[in-house]
Amino acid sequence: MVEWATSAGATRVWQVGALCRAIADAMDARFNPVTVGGEISGFTKAASGHCYFSLKDDTGQIRCAMFRRAAGLLNFSPCDGDRVEVQGRLGVYESRGELQLVVESMRPAGQGTLFEQFFKLKAKLEREGLFESSRKRPLPVAPRGIGVVTSLGAAALHDVVTALQRRVPHIPVVLAPASVQGEGAPRELVQALSNLYALAQAPQQPGALAMDVILLVRGGGAMEDLWAFNDETLARTIACSPVPVVCGVGHETDFTIADFVADLRAPTPTAAAELAAQPTAVWLAAAQTLQARLQAAVLRQIDRQAQRLDQASSRLGRPSSLAHQQRLLLAAAQQRLQHSVHLTFQSRRQVLERRSQDVGPAVQHAVQRCTDQVHRAELRLGLLDPSLVLKRGYAWLSLEDGSTLTRVAQTRAGQSVRATLTDGAVDLTVAS
Repeated sequence: MVEWATSAGATRVWQVGALCRAIADAMDARFNPVTVGGEISGFTKAASGHCYFSLKDDTGQIRCAMFRRAAGLLNFSPCDGDRVEVQGRLGVYESRGELQLVVESMRPAGQGTLFEQFFKLKAKLEREGLFESSRKRPLPVAPRGIGVVTSLGAAALHDVVTALQRRVPHIPVVLAPASVQGEGAPRELVQALSNLYALAQAPQQPGALAMDVILLVRGGGAMEDLWAFNDETLARTIACSPVPVVCGVGHETDFTIADFVADLRAPTPTAAAELAAQPTAVWLAAAQTLQARLQAAVLRQIDRQAQRLDQASSRLGRPSSLAHQQRLLLAAAQQRLQHSVHLTFQSRRQVLERRSQDVGPAVQHAVQRCTDQVHRAELRLGLLDPSLVLKRGYAWLSLEDGSTLTRVAQTRAGQSVRATLTDGAVDLTVAS
């Protein structure tokens, strides 16, 4: 400690380390131990097992450190956005002169405000169907142009441009700059996307730039740093995109509303660029494979045509052999025709002979059958002859008008009646 004499008297000059220790002692006497409630932000766990994060609320935040011994006693895994209550001791980290809270215990105290807003908006948009897989579109295999929405000063822009330059240097890239963090970021992101939509929907003129996919990218950060991508207006703007949108925001463990609405989520900005464009080497290899297949097919076709040409040449070179071959074919056809005609003639003659042998008995049988029918008809007709009845002593009585007398009621006294007998007719007179 050095005393500096001035006109006002001796003034005490503190060494920095001594001042930090004095402040720490004052806070220890005034506050410790202390219990603080707030929302976790920027949570990280070092390889040593120590955990570092900030506790915040609407009015302020404080840096916290939780050493491995205390972290090992936790019965849950803290993460950004969790609302917790911690107990520890306030102190000054002398190496940086920072106020920090050394946490000795921690317990959950409900979700943070940002998390509550996040899940509320997520549930709302999910009910409206903005997350449905059926509305997700596949990325074009070979995009004609790629749009990129990010900040000009973001590391994500460098990562995306580097990846695209390495993989598809021939594809044009259109950058629509926008803030990716801060109060006005959602509005700028919406405007940047709208500008790219207008370009994608513009009538295609010869030589005009065509855009088939849009990359919405940003590097990693705390939840509040990525909060612009949880904006409802931005989510609805992404949902109405005329072309597929790839969202590569934060790291692999970071999720935003934009990730759920986009056609495809990429874990990092670099991954988004790689998903949107196949590398040139892949297309060159595919082209070489197609070239090899086409060359092989052409060679096979040439070989087949050469064989046909050789066969035609051999036939044209010996016309006598071709004529001899045709004569042999004609003779064979003639022989087959004669044989076929002979077989047909023999078959027809055999059928005719069989039918001629069957005609005689059939005719005799028919004549005999007709004779029998005549005899039976003659017999039945003889049985119906009236003369046979008269021969048995019956007479046929008839009146003067020729009508047959069959009942007594038809007669009267003195009436003339003719009786026909077997050998003649007798006139009779009715007595009474």
